[in-house]
Amino acid sequence: MKILKPKEVSELLNVTVWTLQNWDRQGKLKAFRNPKTNRRYYTDNQLNEFLGRKNRISDKIIIYARVSSNSQKPDLESQVDFLKQYANAKGYIVDETITEIGGGLNYNRKKWNNLLQMIEEKRIIKVIISHKDRFIRFGFDWFAGYVKKYGCEIEAVNNEATSPQDEMIQDLISIIHCFSCRIYGLRKYKSKISGDKEL
Repeated sequence: MKILKPKEVSELLNVTVWTLQNWDRQGKLKAFRNPKTNRRYYTDNQLNEFLGRKNRISDKIIIYARVSSNSQKPDLESQVDFLKQYANAKGYIVDETITEIGGGLNYNRKKWNNLLQMIEEKRIIKVIISHKDRFIRFGFDWFAGYVKKYGCEIEAVNNEATSPQDEMIQDLISIIHCFSCRIYGLRKYKSKISGDKEL
């Protein structure tokens, strides 16, 4: 059993310490009290139960690694090796390693969507990634908060070496191309409307 301070619990649940105090008073998440200091504390078992892990299908720990193109396969292997070493150092028992080739701006990645589905089914308690942008290029904090609702944590090691700079450039080019196409389409549409008016 692990003892957790209110600040640690607030960060895990993405709420303020004041909210935890209110939950304690309301009986929603009762804190224990240190008999000597009267300070609040929680246990990991208590937190797991609060997050609904009691009814979990499984408690898998997953490694997720991603690159944008086939030419970056060596980077993909480096990510996996690094994350396995990290997991071993932390004492994590990794149940599965998921590797994927696809852009960080692509929300239709098959394996990534399967991973989210497994999280929603309460099969996974932790996803280990080398850097936030390996999971998703934009909106990581939203997704991290979302999976917490299902009792899962995304642990980003933030190893810059496994987040290739050239991939970021490619993603930025994709964004520029996307907006350029939209602007061109809008101009074409306005031109058509203008031509219709003349008729």
